[in-house]
Parts: sequence; structure tokens; C-alpha cells
Amino acid sequence: MSGDEANPETLTLADVVGLLDRRYPPGTAEGWDAVGTVCGDPAQPVRRVLLAVDPTADVVDEAIALGADLLLTHHPLLLRPVHSVAATTFKGALVHRLIRAGCALHVAHTNADAAADGVAEALAVAVGLTDLAPLVALPDAPLDKHVVFVPVEHTERVLDAMSGAGAGAVGEYSRCAWTGTGTGTFVPGAAAAPAIGTRGEVERVSEDRLEMVAPRGARAAVVAAMRAAHPYEEPAFDVLELASLPGAAGTGRVGRLAGPTTLGAFAERVARVLPATEQGVRVAGDLDAPVERVAVVGGSGDSLFDAVRRNGVDAYLTADLRHHPASELRERAAFEASSAGRLPQDGRPFLVDVAHWASEWPWLESAARVLREDAAGRGATVDVQVSTRRTDPWTARIASAPQP
Repeated sequence: MSGDEANPETLTLADVVGLLDRRYPPGTAEGWDAVGTVCGDPAQPVRRVLLAVDPTADVVDEAIALGADLLLTHHPLLLRPVHSVAATTFKGALVHRLIRAGCALHVAHTNADAAADGVAEALAVAVGLTDLAPLVALPDAPLDKHVVFVPVEHTERVLDAMSGAGAGAVGEYSRCAWTGTGTGTFVPGAAAAPAIGTRGEVERVSEDRLEMVAPRGARAAVVAAMRAAHPYEEPAFDVLELASLPGAAGTGRVGRLAGPTTLGAFAERVARVLPATEQGVRVAGDLDAPVERVAVVGGSGDSLFDAVRRNGVDAYLTADLRHHPASELRERAAFEASSAGRLPQDGRPFLVDVAHWASEWPWLESAARVLREDAAGRGATVDVQVSTRRTDPWTARIASAPQP
């Protein structure tokens, strides 16, 4: 047994938060959201983590009984600003209990919704969707293109320096660059100290045009590295801001089922794969209508109807659909279907509405898996478990009485 296996690294809360922030960048959270660490010492060791959708009293009980060092929840405990966490308030009491038990609380909310391996993607995979793309994509991180003109014999040195400062990374590739050779010309001034050429005389040099992309946040470091490695007193270079492109992160997901099915069969699949709730699954549309292309949003999704329509899906799976937005969407779909010569009931998108908690629950297993993997990549073993508590607030459903 190797030394690393015999003595695995113990991660601190700061280490685990760093792993979580790479998966679910806080900068992608909505401006109104409250994500991040609610309580906990960044230096405390984290050996056991409990994941849950909601930080309810039952879940806190479960975390403490489990001996968890960290409770990771999707929903914030303190979404709205508070002026006190005194133990005389129910939320303050939870914070005090966690602190006394040495259990930190960390929240990944809308940043986990948007992530490439986040809440929406877990829901989409659970109901059988493939070829996934964001419903509303966030732009990729902004990039610059650095264009530098450098004497041919110095190109590799400058390229390495810029790469070391963060340029040239494209996906899983590093030190990516393009070069083309031409002739540079200049006249050194009387006060110049040229590395090549003579003051007052025209100089022509065989130079490479070196192009590399870099994150915009690395601009100053890349330019400084280039200047330090470049032989010229005054290097010729450009920094061009590239247009933003849609990225892999964003709100919701759109995908395809393995093959065409009916709305009724799709809704039955949703009911099978999501945890049981008193609400169950509500459907708006002809149960026999064909369905193949589907959009999903974990949590409350009726604010995304415009994006759903733009994506031309057959059905939309989400939670918390309200009467008026859903009714207007269905009326509009029926009107447009009738205007196109189709039956009004064929109007799309059809709606599949589930409980809020149930729509976000599939992410817990996904998040647990990637946290275990990321910890293992650091040489550490973290016991990551998913809460067994059902935190959907509804406890019963009474069927409507038959009409006389």
C-alpha cells in the first residue's frame, strides 16, 4: 500500500467549497440569489457530507445524527436578508444547531441550476433525454485574441511565456497557437535601444505573427509575460476582444427522447423516475399526442415559456406552474394550431407539471457522485450521502368529489 493510500488527504471546508465552486461557479447565480457558505470554519476538516434540496429542521437533524461536517443544500436557508440569526427565530435556531454540531452549511442554488452537470441536466437525464443543450444558454467566458509579431528565432520563447500566463488553452488542449511568417520593418529612433537594427536606419526582420486566445481576466498577465519574453524594446501586438458564444451552462435543458412516444407515456415515465409526492404529475395536452423533443427546468419554470416556445419543443416539464401563465400558453398554442389548419388540441408545447422538490431531487445523486470524484482527484476520500428526508411541504391530496 502506498503512502498516499495509507494516509489519504483530509480536505478542509475551504477545499470542498473550492471543488463545488468549480462545478457550480457562484458567478453564474442569479443576482437575487444567496449562494455560498452560510456557516462553517473554512479550516475545519470535511470527511462526511450530506446533500439535500432543503435545509429544513428534519434535514438538519439528519445531518447531525449522521455526523456530517457539511450540509450541502440546493435551496438557501437565508434567501432574503436578515438582521439577526438569534436562536429565538426558527432559521437562527437551525444555524446555532449546525454550529454547535460542527456542521457547516453551504448552498448551491441557481448556480447549480445553470451548471453543465447541474439540476436541469440531472432532471433531463432522469427522464431519458439526450443531445442536451441549454434552454437559455449563458455566454461562454469572455476571451481575447492576442496577436504578437516576434522575430522567428524568438517565437517559441514568447509562445511558452504567454502559455504559462494562461493563453492558448482550448478545451482539453494547451499551448494552442497559430503562426504565419512575414517581414516586419521599422526605423529605430535616436533614443531607442534596439535589440535588432541600427538607430536611424530601416530594418527588415523575418517575423512570425503569433496568435493565441486567453481568458479576458488574464489579459494583463499575458501581456506582461509577452513583454518580458519578447526581444524588442517596443513589441508590436494587438489584443482583440472576441464575440461571446453560447456556452454549455444556462437555464434549463432541451433534448430528445430515444424515440417518439405519447404525451401520456412520457408523463408516466416522469412519474416513475421522480420521487413520489402528493401532487403527482399534472398534464396539459392530448395524452395520445406524439412527443419527442422536450424542454425541462428544475423548480419554478413558468417564467421561461417564451424560451420554451422559441425552442419548438413538443412538451415542457417543470414545476410550480400557475393557472394564468399556463392557461394563456395553452390558449395561444390552440389558437396557433387552429390557424395553421391543425386541431386545437395539437397545440404545443404540452405541459407536464411536477412538485418543485421532486424536479430538483435527481441532482442530489449527481452532485454526490461528482463531489466524490473531485475529492478523489485530490487524493481524499469524502463520505457523501443523499438525504432520505422528503421535504416536499404537501402532505395529502384529496380527490375532487364527483359532480352530480
